[in-house]
Amino acid sequence: MVQATGQSGIVRLEGVCKRFGTQVVLDGVTLAFEEAKTTVVMGPSGCGKSVMLKHIVGLLRPDAGAVYFGDTRVDQLDEDELAPVRLQIGLVFQMGALFDSMSVEDNIAFPLIEHTKLTPAQRRERIAEVLETVDLQGVQLKLPSQLSGGQRKRVAIARALVMRPRVILFDEPTTGLDPIRSAGIDDLIVRLREKFNVTNIVVTHDLASAKHVADRVVMLLGGKVAADGPFDNLARSEDARIQHFLTGTYCADDEPGMAETEKSSLRVEEDAANPRMFKRGKAARTTQEKSES
Repeated sequence: MVQATGQSGIVRLEGVCKRFGTQVVLDGVTLAFEEAKTTVVMGPSGCGKSVMLKHIVGLLRPDAGAVYFGDTRVDQLDEDELAPVRLQIGLVFQMGALFDSMSVEDNIAFPLIEHTKLTPAQRRERIAEVLETVDLQGVQLKLPSQLSGGQRKRVAIARALVMRPRVILFDEPTTGLDPIRSAGIDDLIVRLREKFNVTNIVVTHDLASAKHVADRVVMLLGGKVAADGPFDNLARSEDARIQHFLTGTYCADDEPGMAETEKSSLRVEEDAANPRMFKRGKAARTTQEKSES
């Protein structure tokens, strides 16, 4: 085990750099995510938010710098060594990434079957518990196609919660939802932190959502941390790029380039039926690294 130095926090990035070809995506990012708090990471498309999440779960390795989970340096671990770290991290994909041909119960049971020795009865009990937590009882036998968009998001959160992780990563959790359903997801994120002391890391463009759920907001611009603190502090920033983001004012000079493309985002709708996405093993990693090359 490699010991961390300097910062404190359950998840830490120290001087992380990542580029794809000539495009610099993360440029010396240093962040510490405090345990049992909700940190929202914001920024324009292409600023490296989803790439940062992939580094946290070990799907990408930095070109320079280090990534820690607790005292463990995860960017130097092999797949077998990464497995126990990943079991402590829940991941909610942007569009849910539910398996279309599987029932709600089977979707949520998937990580339990892969990584635990729970009996079928114990799995059903655990599934009922997490569905109750996300306010979605009695849907175990339904298919994802029989659910609304908001319900599918809640099932995805239940699946992320079922392994009782210490950290949950949310990639655009309110995307595609109306304001009422978005507010419901925001309330759920807050409740998870309060009830389970879970650490939430939320990537979003949704300003209302960020203000509601965040204990702290990090703004990424040009691959660097441009702001870090309470949401209300952003409004007082003198950085024109931050003001443009907050007010929705388009400025060509603010364009970050094409760093965060379809290949580097966490959107996996086309792969949602592929269980390898959730095994997080060598096959999944090989597929990911090929797509980045």
